[in-house]
Amino acid sequence: MNKIYSYQLAGKNKVSLSDYDPDDTGKFHSKAQALRDLAKHQEKLFELQELLYADASRALLVVLQGMDAAGKDGTIRHIFTGVNPQGCQVTSFKVPSPEELQHDFLWRVHRAVPARGMIGIFNRSHYEDVLVVRVHQNLSRKELANRFDEINAFEEMLVRNGVIILKFFLHISQEEQKTRLESRLHQRTKYWKVSPSDLAERQYWDDYLEAYEDVFRYSSSKDAPWYIIPANKKWYRNVAISQILVDALAALKLKYPKPKFKIARLKVE
Repeated sequence: MNKIYSYQLAGKNKVSLSDYDPDDTGKFHSKAQALRDLAKHQEKLFELQELLYADASRALLVVLQGMDAAGKDGTIRHIFTGVNPQGCQVTSFKVPSPEELQHDFLWRVHRAVPARGMIGIFNRSHYEDVLVVRVHQNLSRKELANRFDEINAFEEMLVRNGVIILKFFLHISQEEQKTRLESRLHQRTKYWKVSPSDLAERQYWDDYLEAYEDVFRYSSSKDAPWYIIPANKKWYRNVAISQILVDALAALKLKYPKPKFKIARLKVE
């Protein structure tokens, strides 16, 4: 089995993030080696995305979660750089607006689910509503359990309606996060990414780990699996995720739709 699939959590079992090495690089011994494979994956992803778009019977939803500075933006930029923008949409979920707070927590998420034929990418997602609010003690245990039930039912409904769901946790160490956050403070081109709240949230590191471990335990399934992706090495993060995406789309065995008219009878004057 490809080492990459050892990161998949298909069942609802207790998970400890300490069992996963954020520095792991699988079969790759160098960045150059990984970049060669990434280029192949990008080319294949372009072909498979066109098929998905043309067939228009299925959709792909990619969920990206991780600690601050885990690399969600970079993952999107490096993996999806070659896809057709017509067939791909990215949604970033930030603090809910007043309008969104007037609805159930999944309301804004359902509106962003990709249509058939599309690839949808969630940069953060509905899981923020069982992470941030939990860490800051805005949910009771009963409310938390109810939200997991609602998330699972929501994802099951999407799967029944032709949506392929792949959920990735970008696993970095606390030391790596510190390095990345500090680098933003020393690069003018990165100032726009700096947020005092990101620095303040570091004190809740252990609380977030515990919250994520419950996310994996209570919301990973065969049809909507979580992957814990080692992400200290950005190049390995990219090649690992892109391999999983290519494999998932290829497994659909999609075909271009047959024309509804006789091509042989058409003539360009």
